[in-house]
Amino acid sequence: MPPSPIDLTARRRDFRALHAAGCFAIPNPWDAGSARFLESLGFRALASTSSGAAWSRGRADGAMARDEVLAHLRELVAATSLPINADFESGFASDAEGVAQSVRLALDTGIAGISIEDSTGDPARPLREIDDAVARLRAARAAIDAAGADVLLIGRAENFFAGRPDLADTLTRLRAYAQAGADCLYAPGIRTRDEIAAVVAAVAPKPVNLLVGAVSELTLADIAALGVRRVSVGGALARAAWGGFARAARGLAEHGRFDGFDGAASGAELNALFSGAR
Repeated sequence: MPPSPIDLTARRRDFRALHAAGCFAIPNPWDAGSARFLESLGFRALASTSSGAAWSRGRADGAMARDEVLAHLRELVAATSLPINADFESGFASDAEGVAQSVRLALDTGIAGISIEDSTGDPARPLREIDDAVARLRAARAAIDAAGADVLLIGRAENFFAGRPDLADTLTRLRAYAQAGADCLYAPGIRTRDEIAAVVAAVAPKPVNLLVGAVSELTLADIAALGVRRVSVGGALARAAWGGFARAARGLAEHGRFDGFDGAASGAELNALFSGAR
């Protein structure tokens, strides 16, 4: 059941408040069930994952069409009572006007935040020119403001994900995105304390999202001490689930063994969790 307008307003207000101080984890479910499970653990907000959603449909990351992503966001928003941040890739449009149109459609799903990245998907030219990326973020900002929706805009500099790990250019982009109206800044792929601290300092006092998608020596407390406001995990939880599935399935297929089921979730516990489905 979709949330009421009053409920959405409260979610968006709560989501913005989370970014005002401290540091919180914002894990990434890939379907309604994983979203409900994460809510049951006490997380206060969730973010979609383009990769996790695509894999659950037997697709590669980036292969879902805009309408599919919009339907997925509606599913997540309806599944829990938590604010949902949308991984909206590059805005599903070739120009700024198209990004604005896509963002308007995304706002109608009930999301509380939306991320727009500056990657192109073209290996020969993986990042957009800064002026183009800024224009697209300004268009997204204008669409949010025109709708009167208190939805956070997250600007993403994809340098480290796109094979261009240039910290100076990353900082230049993030500053430009902050000036273009992004409420929160994000450079997926940075890992070291120095990189993280540089990003935080470059866009202060605006909040920074850090991606931790693999085993890290840093704890949430360490990351908070560096000034980061929120920590997401991207497709890592989905990959962890696929890893368990793959080990069990290969054990059966290759060795005729069933010990891959050791450690599997309890069906009774899952049924109890989902018996009060929204």
